Amino acid sequence: MRRSQRRHRTVTAYWNEDTLVVLIPARMTREEEKHWVAEMERRLLRSGGRKAPPKSSDAALLARCALLGAKYLGGKALPASVRWVPPMRTRWASCTPVDATIRVSERLQRVPQWVLDYVLVHELAHLSEPGHDPAFWALVNRYPKTERAIGYLEGLSAAAGWGLSLDD
Repeated sequence: MRRSQRRHRTVTAYWNEDTLVVLIPARMTREEEKHWVAEMERRLLRSGGRKAPPKSSDAALLARCALLGAKYLGGKALPASVRWVPPMRTRWASCTPVDATIRVSERLQRVPQWVLDYVLVHELAHLSEPGHDPAFWALVNRYPKTERAIGYLEGLSAAAGWGLSLDD
């Protein structure tokens, strides 16, 4: 967050690496500042595409998993590590429940945030339910854009000729 004496009415926000930068007028109260930081983050995340936060660091992935796990899985799915890996041949991501590690294909760095969120929720659910049984899908389906994200990934894989899957 940056305050500016020259800024009088407008609030602007952008992503710098994995950090949200919000520019506000210096005269705003702390309460207004808090409101606008949350509002601008919501707007940037909702807009998706190139305005979504860069998904470049493993730390950003781990932080996103913590948020998604708390929101959709009751905080019970806590990975020990989450990291980007070179493109996988048959999967978008994978999870090893024994050591609570998640690996995410670098191909997902360019998808909209809501699609990456689905993949992360999918892998987080494997920490509680290793297979793809009804109990697993009950957890995954807590994420409201599950079906939409699956369709997006299927279309992307088909269009690129990758043959990737989340079910392996």
